[in-house]
Amino acid sequence: MSTTAPDLSPLRRAAAWKTPELIFWLLPIAAYFLFPKSLSLLSQMAITALFALSLDLILGYAGIVSLGHAAFFGLGAYAAGFLAKYGYGDPLLGLAVGALVAAIVGYITSFLVLRGSDLTRLMVTLGVAMMLYEAANKLTEFTGGVDGLQGVEMHQVIGLFGFDLYGKTAYWYSIGVLFVLFCLARRVVNSPFGLSLRGIKQNVRRMPAIGAPVNGRLTAVYTLGAAYAGIAGALLTQTTQFVSLDVLSFPRSAELMLMLVLGGSGRLYGALIGTMVFMVAHHYLSDLNPQYWQFWLGAVLVLVVLFARDGVMGLAQKMIKAGKS
Repeated sequence: MSTTAPDLSPLRRAAAWKTPELIFWLLPIAAYFLFPKSLSLLSQMAITALFALSLDLILGYAGIVSLGHAAFFGLGAYAAGFLAKYGYGDPLLGLAVGALVAAIVGYITSFLVLRGSDLTRLMVTLGVAMMLYEAANKLTEFTGGVDGLQGVEMHQVIGLFGFDLYGKTAYWYSIGVLFVLFCLARRVVNSPFGLSLRGIKQNVRRMPAIGAPVNGRLTAVYTLGAAYAGIAGALLTQTTQFVSLDVLSFPRSAELMLMLVLGGSGRLYGALIGTMVFMVAHHYLSDLNPQYWQFWLGAVLVLVVLFARDGVMGLAQKMIKAGKS
């Protein structure tokens, strides 16, 4: 009995790089020359964009709602911090260990997260993050508690580029890691695996009928998202050479959700654009009005929900379709 191979040409077309994408990735080069005094902020933006990308993988594509994603970010941050503090300050090693630690915890907790509905998942993810936060707060002899982890000393990147006071190495290092991991995520979501994730998000009951192992796919993407978050946390530690309890806090997870709302979940670039919009708005609004900047940021979010429910990316895609029709 002969079987017909599936037609993968739509996935190949989706995986092909488009001209607007190439232009988008030229922006970091332009930003380096246009904003030389804001490299630290731009580095933080790249790290946060990677963190948002990790949540987009599990929420935007698999539909797994999480309010405790900062747990994996914090694990990666502390893992890289401990390595650097005790003499193992190689940046790439720190990224690998941060990803591994976060992925292990993500894999273990995935069995709890995937058992329930959206509300149950929210509670479980939030509970895991809160437990890790309190553990880091209590174990002051290891984490430094509210004073943060001190003594983080980083080696040169690939033995050639040291972290300087101007933030040049940190900027290119963060952008490079973001680009590599974005390309990997892009490959994943435009593969049969990524297509099955979309199917699970749309109709989880129907996917087993076509032979898709739902729990296995969800566990895999949840672990991958945790690893990405761990790398983002490790990047933050390496570029700032400091770790505080804030890396495990609930506001960090909540802000991440807002970034996806702004940019549009399930599009990859939505995570990047949402991060840019949020952090730029945060930076300028807090300068203009330090006391009430959250009011204006909330107004922006309300406008997005009213006029661009799929975020900036969704609105842009609708405008492009309308222009073609």
